Amino acid sequence: MLTTVEAVLQPDGALRFLEPVHLSTAQRVLVTFTEPVDEALDSARASEASLATDWLCEEEEAAWAHLQPGAAPSAAQ
Repeated sequence: MLTTVEAVLQPDGALRFLEPVHLSTAQRVLVTFTEPVDEALDSARASEASLATDWLCEEEEAAWAHLQPGAAPSAAQ
């Protein structure tokens, strides 16, 4: 089975994964070089996974529901 995981290869050769990777044995990998890293975008991607834990919950959905298209205005507005 193939699994794709995004990572950044540093100029010194260090490979930094943008999400946790857990392996039980050594694995062969294929490396595809894309475009140079935009550091601001890279930081945003790295933080998105950890922030999603807080963002993707029922309380957050309820708190922001009034901003959804087609939402009925509440009496508090």
